[in-house]
Amino acid sequence: MFPLIRQISTRVTPALAATPLTANQVTAASLLFGLACNWAIMQGGWTWTATGAALLFVSYVLDNCDGEIARLKDQCTEFGDRFDTFVDWLVNAGFFAALGIGTAAGSGEAIWLWLGWAAAAGATLNYFIGLIIEARQGGALTADETPGKEPVTRREWIVYFFRELARADFCFIVLALASLDLTWVLLPVGAVGAQVYWATHFIRGAGGYHV
Repeated sequence: MFPLIRQISTRVTPALAATPLTANQVTAASLLFGLACNWAIMQGGWTWTATGAALLFVSYVLDNCDGEIARLKDQCTEFGDRFDTFVDWLVNAGFFAALGIGTAAGSGEAIWLWLGWAAAAGATLNYFIGLIIEARQGGALTADETPGKEPVTRREWIVYFFRELARADFCFIVLALASLDLTWVLLPVGAVGAQVYWATHFIRGAGGYHV
């Protein structure tokens, strides 16, 4: 059942796999939709925010499809893995920065701008900590080589839900909040949550989960 985004991407992947598109090209398309989302979110207002949420949804679907296509077409590479991770960082960090800019412009209160930048900074710190950990472990692994594990204890389930499921299905949270004109809620939550997220890198075994 979870992550929900996988239920959609597995239905889109066969259509994309039938085209000449490579996995890296699908990743690039995911980046373009993600950047378009961030531009729309930055404009502020319900219409632009809802448009941005829809674009983010497409970006997330493609972000899942690229790995599935890589496995189907035997295109799993270290470059593809690093490119995918880079796109994830750029889209998600940019989302919070853009949301802060858009919300601050609409409300006239600078606190939203600072919350957005704090969340983006946390996402950036998480990205670079991940790169350092990968380098110490001898480099990134491709999707087919990455060892996964199942959470067992309550603490492991909490870490798994926070690091993997909430991240994987984040676009659905944005869609729901955008429909209610409540995306501003993500700014204080993101400003704190992004710091907690990078800190979980240092919980033993936290990096072994993946969806």
